[in-house]
Amino acid sequence: LMQLAEVAFIDIAYHLRTAHLEQVAGILEDPDATDAEKEVAAALIRNAVISAECVLPLCQDTGTATIIGYKGEDVRTDGDDAAALSNGVQRAWDSHALRHSQMAPLSLYEEVNTGTNLPAQIDLYATPGSEYRFLFVAKGGGSSNKTALFQETKAILREDRLLPFLKEKLMQLGVAACPPYHIAVVIGGLSPEMNLKTVKLASTGMLDGLPTTGSPQGRAFRVPELEEQLLGICQEFGFGAQFGGKHFAHDVRVVRLPRHAGSCPIGIGVSCSADRNIKAKITADGVFLEDLEYNPARFLPLLEKVPGGAVKEIDLDQPMDALCGELAECAPGALLSLTGTVVIGRDIAHARIQAALDRGEDLPEYFKQHPVFYAGPAKTPDGMVSGSIGPTTSIRMDPYAQPFMERGGSRVMIGKGQRSQVAVDACKAYNGFYLATIGGAAALLAQKHITQMKTIAFDDLGMEAVRKLQVKQLPAILVIDNKGGSFYPVG
Repeated sequence: LMQLAEVAFIDIAYHLRTAHLEQVAGILEDPDATDAEKEVAAALIRNAVISAECVLPLCQDTGTATIIGYKGEDVRTDGDDAAALSNGVQRAWDSHALRHSQMAPLSLYEEVNTGTNLPAQIDLYATPGSEYRFLFVAKGGGSSNKTALFQETKAILREDRLLPFLKEKLMQLGVAACPPYHIAVVIGGLSPEMNLKTVKLASTGMLDGLPTTGSPQGRAFRVPELEEQLLGICQEFGFGAQFGGKHFAHDVRVVRLPRHAGSCPIGIGVSCSADRNIKAKITADGVFLEDLEYNPARFLPLLEKVPGGAVKEIDLDQPMDALCGELAECAPGALLSLTGTVVIGRDIAHARIQAALDRGEDLPEYFKQHPVFYAGPAKTPDGMVSGSIGPTTSIRMDPYAQPFMERGGSRVMIGKGQRSQVAVDACKAYNGFYLATIGGAAALLAQKHITQMKTIAFDDLGMEAVRKLQVKQLPAILVIDNKGGSFYPVG
């Protein structure tokens, strides 16, 4: 069990399912796809090729380890199954350049990184038979944060109400969790937790074999006609594969469950472009692990179909006023290539700096002199400049936009996803800008776009420390300008 968990999580840190990569490659062959989303799809394929070398993981957020096991009643073990599986998780994260992301509460408000990526979420179920079957999932915080539960009633079960409701909720997913997505919608459930567990399983493809009709006994079933409708709705949002277009989702799975007469829970969740799921089983014949795609380079010839778009080169090392002046010449949606110095910092670093401001201290000069890149890298492999690195969800930093910008900092922010009206207002008031770079291409960014990295503050925070980076031709899009304009709908 320990070895199986270790190998499974190493495998999904670096490899994707073939079917998933085929869907990404399909964007390149779609004549209706925009040039911008073809660029994103090409980056995701290049990222998979680099990651397949098993040095840089697919995503900097190597995730929370989730293990779902189904233990046959004729299977016997002579120890603690969960402990053995946990040991495998720790061995995987310790032996490879994966990021420790789990926080342990010391008190109500104080936390510390566990340094092991434990605890893992382990759910083991007893089932008939003589097989021990598993689903291993590495789930990043960005995609987990997009899981939502809505406690509705029988009144929602009408087409004229359900479709508008789902359209609104799906649009609220936005691009912060790195589309293209595999979207799961679950309608019903005997309890809220039953609904959300089904959402998670559906998003991994585990429930693809469900029947497509219901029964008087209340069996679960898929709803293909609604899946097609919702996929069409997603294509009309205009989000595309992050930078605009139609490929917001690869697919939508809709599962209908039985429910209590007085409630109708509806759950929505996604699996992002780092679609890290793998199945395994132990039988009397041996130990078996699902085959993933170990040769993503075979998709590289399709990249010849990617047209070169008009991209504006931006020098990040010019004085901040000059940099903002150059960005002011661009409209939201403009494609950019960034070269120069950035400072990376995210949630905990921002909170520490805000606490210093509250004590009457000044904003650090590095926040005034350089753009801030919301990111937290994975561990740096030997001989490399950086571990896998990519943008984190920017809206989490919105409470700091106004207080930092009024002190001359954070005037150029780089991350992913939409921002709230707070950030838009701050950019307009203080001549600031927000740019987004590609999410889900962390290995590519580390190998091709990061040339130097050093820690400059808060070294004790590990992956959340403040670092200074030199970036080279980092792809980005202008999302919010200094006039109040936004490429994405404002969250």
